[in-house]
Amino acid sequence: MTVACSKMAAAVAGFVAVIGSAPAFAQSQADRTVEQYSCMDVMRESGPNRDIAIAFLHGYLVGKSGTSKFNLETLAKQTDAFIDQCLENPKEKAQDVMMKVKG
Repeated sequence: MTVACSKMAAAVAGFVAVIGSAPAFAQSQADRTVEQYSCMDVMRESGPNRDIAIAFLHGYLVGKSGTSKFNLETLAKQTDAFIDQCLENPKEKAQDVMMKVKG
């Protein structure tokens, strides 16, 4: 397993745990929803921040699916497809694009 895959696995597992157990809080003005993020928002991030944003999307959707099971090779392929789609369609919602590449 590569270091990048290890980091992604840890991030996804962490986000799945947080999403599954987090209570709902009232939103402040600084709070945002996942649905508000566009591909452009994610692609503008650099280095580790972009990796974290993409790992968050993976984890968010894994958590919504009701499972905690994932395959690192599949996540890596989905990440590449997500980046390609976002570069081609920067105004699309990041969550929608990730859902499309996950099938």
